[in-house]
Amino acid sequence: MMAAAASDTGMLRERNEDRYWVDADRGIFLVVDGVGGHAAGETAAQTAVEAIRASLSAGAGSAEERVRGAIAEANNRIFDLARRQQELQGMACVLTLALVESGEITIGHVGDSRLYLIWNGAMKKLTSDHSPVGEAEDAGECSEQEAMQHPRRNEVFRDVGSRQRAARDDGFIEIRRCRFRADAAILLCSDGLTDHLTAARIREIVDSYRGDPEKVAGDLVEAANQAGGKDNITALFVAGAGFGGRRRGETTGIRTRASETRQRASWRVGRFLTGRTAFLTYGLLLGMIVWLVMRARG
Repeated sequence: MMAAAASDTGMLRERNEDRYWVDADRGIFLVVDGVGGHAAGETAAQTAVEAIRASLSAGAGSAEERVRGAIAEANNRIFDLARRQQELQGMACVLTLALVESGEITIGHVGDSRLYLIWNGAMKKLTSDHSPVGEAEDAGECSEQEAMQHPRRNEVFRDVGSRQRAARDDGFIEIRRCRFRADAAILLCSDGLTDHLTAARIREIVDSYRGDPEKVAGDLVEAANQAGGKDNITALFVAGAGFGGRRRGETTGIRTRASETRQRASWRVGRFLTGRTAFLTYGLLLGMIVWLVMRARG
C-alpha cells in the first residue's frame, strides 16, 4: 500500500494544532487534532503522537489491545503533563488511529476526526462523531449541510487527555474493525476537512487517484482551504496496491467498449469485403466456363 498526508494551518488560524503519523511499512496511520489554544493544543497533539509511537513500538498483544493501550498511554501522558504545567491545563486532543495488519484494519477513535473506507464504488464513514451535532447527523436528524453549518459543530463529548483513563473505560475509545482489501483505500482526516467539504466532494477528489497519494492528500487540503479554511486541515490517504480510483475504472471501461466497437466494425467491414470479393470471383469463374463451353460448341 501507498500512503501520504498533508496538513495546513488553514486560512484563519495562526497555529497548526493538527498532527499526523504515517508508518506504511508497519501499517500504522494516525491523525490528531489538538484542543486547548495557545501552545497547549499543539503540545497535546504532539504528545499523543510520541506516546502512541512509543507504545506501538514496544507493545504486544492483539491489534485491539495495542491500539487501546497506545491511546490510553497518550491520554494519561497528556493529563499528567497538563497537571504539572499551569499553562497547559485543559489541553486535550481528538484522534483516529488505524492499524492495518493481515488484510484487516483495527481503528481506535476518540472525538470528531474521521476515517472513511473507499471500496467497490462507495465511500463509507467507519467512525462515529463523538459530538452532539455529529450524533444528530449520524442518526439522520440533520443533513450533512446542516451539520457542517451548525454553530456547535466543534463541541465534543469524548477527548484524549482531559482526565485519567484506562484502556477499557466505557465511553472512551471506540474500536472498529473491517477488512482492508488490496483494491480499497482509507482516508483519515481532522474536522477541518469535513467541516468544509461534503462527502461527495471528498469522494470526487479521492477518485482522481492515479498512484500518487501525496497529490490526493494535498488536493483535499487545498480544496478545504478554498472552501473557507476556517480551521487546521489534515488529510491522510492510504491506497491499497490495487486501488485505482473510480474515474480510472470508468475511463478504462469506456476505452474497452470503444475498442470492442471498433473491432466489431472492422470485422463487419472485413466480412462484407470478403463476401463481395468471393461473389465477384465466383462470377468471373462461371463466366469463363460458360465462354469456353460456347466456344467449344461453335
